[in-house]
Amino acid sequence: MNKPLPEHLLHSAKAFADYRDNQSRRLDEDAEAAALALGARVGISRPHESAHLHVSGEAAYVDDLPELAGTLHAALGLSPVARGRILTLDLDLIRSRPGVVAVLTADDVPGVNDCGPIVHDDPIFASPHEEIRYLGQPVFAVVAGSRDAARRAAARAADALDVETLTPVLTPQQAHAAQQYVLPAMHLVRSSRDGGAQAAIAAAPHRLRDTFFVGGQEQFYLEGQISYAIPRENGEMLVHCSTQHPTEMQHLVARALGCPAHQVQVVCRRMGGGFGGKESQSAMFACVAALAAARLGRPVKLRLDRDDDFLITGRRHCFWYEYDVGYDQDGRLHGADITMVSRAGHSADLSGPVMTRALCHVDNAYWLPDVAAHGYSARTNTQSNTAFRGFGGPQGAIAIENILDSIARRLGKDPLDVRRLNFYDRHERNVTPYGQVIADNIIHELTAELEDSSDYRARREEIARFNRQSAVLKRGIALAPLKFGISFNVKHFNQAGALVHVYNDGSILVNHGGTEMGQGLNTKVAQVVAHELGVGFESVRVSATDTQKVANTSATAASTGADLNGKAAQDAARQIRERLAACAAALYGGAPAEVRFANDLVQVNGRQLAFCALVAQAYMERVQLWSDGFYATPGLSWDRDAMKGNPFYYFAYGAAVSEVVIDILTGEWKLLRADILQDAGKSLNPAVDIGQIEGAFIQGMGWLTMEELVWHPQTGKLDTHAPSTYKIPTANDCPPVFNVRMFNAENAQDSIHRSKAVGEPPLLLPFSVFFAIRDAISAAGGHRLDPPLRAPATSEEILRAVMAVQAAQPAVS
Repeated sequence: MNKPLPEHLLHSAKAFADYRDNQSRRLDEDAEAAALALGARVGISRPHESAHLHVSGEAAYVDDLPELAGTLHAALGLSPVARGRILTLDLDLIRSRPGVVAVLTADDVPGVNDCGPIVHDDPIFASPHEEIRYLGQPVFAVVAGSRDAARRAAARAADALDVETLTPVLTPQQAHAAQQYVLPAMHLVRSSRDGGAQAAIAAAPHRLRDTFFVGGQEQFYLEGQISYAIPRENGEMLVHCSTQHPTEMQHLVARALGCPAHQVQVVCRRMGGGFGGKESQSAMFACVAALAAARLGRPVKLRLDRDDDFLITGRRHCFWYEYDVGYDQDGRLHGADITMVSRAGHSADLSGPVMTRALCHVDNAYWLPDVAAHGYSARTNTQSNTAFRGFGGPQGAIAIENILDSIARRLGKDPLDVRRLNFYDRHERNVTPYGQVIADNIIHELTAELEDSSDYRARREEIARFNRQSAVLKRGIALAPLKFGISFNVKHFNQAGALVHVYNDGSILVNHGGTEMGQGLNTKVAQVVAHELGVGFESVRVSATDTQKVANTSATAASTGADLNGKAAQDAARQIRERLAACAAALYGGAPAEVRFANDLVQVNGRQLAFCALVAQAYMERVQLWSDGFYATPGLSWDRDAMKGNPFYYFAYGAAVSEVVIDILTGEWKLLRADILQDAGKSLNPAVDIGQIEGAFIQGMGWLTMEELVWHPQTGKLDTHAPSTYKIPTANDCPPVFNVRMFNAENAQDSIHRSKAVGEPPLLLPFSVFFAIRDAISAAGGHRLDPPLRAPATSEEILRAVMAVQAAQPAVS
């Protein structure tokens, strides 16, 4: 029970907030301690299983592995033009460089010269017979005795290439105008009347037509792309690869080598970050390293520097929007027609699934009675864009958020009121445009709780008073909600396997198909296994992901890592526990169902013995002490042609309130405070989940406010290709007041211990930062005009929008 608030705190709002947070934290800690004493190993805050290795520098990444004798190093020779045809390629110039052992081109690929994950349209090396597609496309690989020698030789690519330069297409708008796409268009339509969305829009009292743009984002993982390929006997190949998808690397390497998949082993102990950038795009480097190793019979390592990583690999898709919506005087949407055009880059990569998820999140948390959403994946002469945390969901959801924010401003209403008016209901207005019934809707109560705990209404009034008195500094505030679907849109990816070994000393080894990239997946899986077997967390170790241990795995992506692999590991551990229970009952009497495992002890028929003692006895009784586990997410369906089905197992919800201040003379801005309430279900590890929420918020804020990608309009070179020209958020960008809490509600679906995913959903929370900036810009113009703000909202973009609203006449809806 909470203690009465001390008298001396009653007059201090900040002190009260601190006191309330401390009391809440203390209650949480007490609850966790009680659960731990009762034998719980999930729902407990534990440090990351490798935290001590991270801070001591002992955590081994691919580049830290000892290099075998005879190891060679590879570097890539890149195209100096964004579009063109190779006329001649003087490889002798490259081979003559000091230290060079070999140079590989498309002609040296024994299998298929392709590393496309879905559509096979992504060559490992540009072929002299095909058009160069982007500046930075690999044309050849140099293999040398040292990394420095390989890089120096590869840097002479422009001297070795004679290229006929053609005019590149760089923007999604240009490609859309030319009807140049990597995939066919997608259309998501729901109609409640004849004429569909356009009829509903035409019949509505008010209409809004506009465009919007959201830029892309570099993953900027701390550990760059790297693969280390080691040839083995009988044509086998071992590849240590920093990848989120070892199975896909295995298949693509085998395809390039022209051998069966069982000849290729891919191992990944951990990554130094991935964020989607190592889901499909680690393939090129794994393939090149393996091709070189197979050709030369020696180990080959390929590690990119940051500039080459930027120039070769893709990132989050930028999106261009054109929309036409109808609404009434209250702000309720009647119809919406939304066109989304992404910059896919030169090949399909994962642009199809990204656009599918964008279309499936264009509703966010809102009921759209008549909607027509159109998705175009534009082919441009730029890097092939790929997965990034959120995987199209943020790009889809921000479109409807921008629309509702604009409607509220045109009607002179608080945007929160317009958002709430359009929320999905529980029993009516609860079916998505793609036909899935929302059975777990908690957005109303979650938003109400955050509105109250953040003092949203009082702060909005105080901000209005501040803005009336301040000529140069303007403050803004916004509350943005989210609804995010959890599962892969492709049904067969929603499966996982695991192995659990109990050794006869009672220690436990776990292997599963997920990959650890700092997000705490292995920590959570170890907690699940420890909980299932009733042992301490320290008794469980999770080993490196290995395609020779668990086969046919899915990518660690779509926020499904713990859901899928946790369930698979739980299944394996449960089988072992049941065998041990049967053994204990046979030895000591009683029923197997009544045997209890907790706190490293086993209770059986009135006896108590150590878990390790029972394991030793079970071994002597020839009981199988290892097991495989498997899990497939139930209830999923998807018709990609009709864009209908139940693609998500459940939805995660959340909301954030952000307050900013801008300088209308310079465009500078600062986040003053952020309040977050995120739905994590019954969290497996609250400490890890809070860290994921905080990190996603800051990363998403970077995407929407400062991380700007710029291609040279004539040459097509990515000019922002290094930390010197591309700015990501730092600790200094975190708000001085940062309140992060998890909503108290378990998952309605039977997820792993009723938890919910927290990897991607919180990336939508910083929508509140973008719209708070928009609110402050609107105040600079006396709230006369809907601010024409695009993302990222850099200082230059803010200043441009401020000048527009100050020069504007009153808006007409």
